[in-house]
Amino acid sequence: MIKINAEQQLDFLIDYLISERAESIEIPDDYQQKRNLLRALMNIRAPARLSQEFLDIQDEFLTKETLSKKLTSVEDISEVRGKIRLWQGDIVTLKVDGIVNAANSKLLGCFIPMHNCIDNIIHSSAGLQLRNECSEIMKIQNGDEDVGKAKITGAYNLPSKYVIHTVGPAILQGMKPSKEDCDALASCYESCLEIASENGLKSLAFCCISTGVFNFPQDIASKIAVETVEDYLNSHESSLEDVIFDVFSDSDYMAYRKLLFGGV
Repeated sequence: MIKINAEQQLDFLIDYLISERAESIEIPDDYQQKRNLLRALMNIRAPARLSQEFLDIQDEFLTKETLSKKLTSVEDISEVRGKIRLWQGDIVTLKVDGIVNAANSKLLGCFIPMHNCIDNIIHSSAGLQLRNECSEIMKIQNGDEDVGKAKITGAYNLPSKYVIHTVGPAILQGMKPSKEDCDALASCYESCLEIASENGLKSLAFCCISTGVFNFPQDIASKIAVETVEDYLNSHESSLEDVIFDVFSDSDYMAYRKLLFGGV
C-alpha cells in the first residue's frame, strides 16, 4: 500500500462512507470540519461489513490520533485509596485494561452525529469495528440488553484493551430514583466488575454511569458506585488490582473525592 498522509487518509475514509450512502454530501475544505464530518458519518453508519483497505486506513488514522493525545496509565493516577483510584479526564485517553461504556439497550453505540455522550465518544475513538462486534453480540442475544447487565468487547483503536458496555437505569428529569433504580445501578457496577474478573483484567475504569442523559442524580449515583465497588472488592476474589473512577466534570470530581477521601 502506498503511504498517504493524515489528510489523504481522512479524504479516503470520508469518500468510502459517502459512497456507501449513495447520496451527495458536500465535503468541506477545512481539516477540522472534514474530521467532524468523518465522525458524523461513522456515528450514523449501521453495522455492516467493511473492506480491509478501509479498516487498515481507519486504524492507522485513529491510532495516530490516540497516540497524539496525553495518555494516562494507572501509575500516573495519584489519588488512591486501597484498590480504588480517582481521576478526572477523558476516558478514551486511559491506558488501562478496560474502560466502562454507559450504553443504551441496543448496545450499538450512539447514532446521533457528533453527540457528546460517552457512548458516542468511545465508539468514535475506537472505530467502526466496535459497532460491528456489538452487533454480532446482539444478534446472538436476539433482544435488547437488560438494564444492569454488561458485555465485553475489544477496544480496537483505544489505548485500553477492552470496553465493557453496561446499560444503566434512566430517570425522568427531576424525579428521584426508586429503590429499583438504585438496585439496577448497583447491578451495573457489579456486572462490570464480574465480567472484568472473568476475563482477567487487572485495571478497570468506570465512567459515571447513568448520570448524563439518563438523569440519575449525581450525589446518589456516586454513593452507589463507591459502596458497590468497595463491597465487591472486599467480598470477592478478583483479578482486579486497580479500579478507577473516571470523572469529567468538577462537580463529579468533588462528589467522589468527598466520598473517598473526606473533606470538601
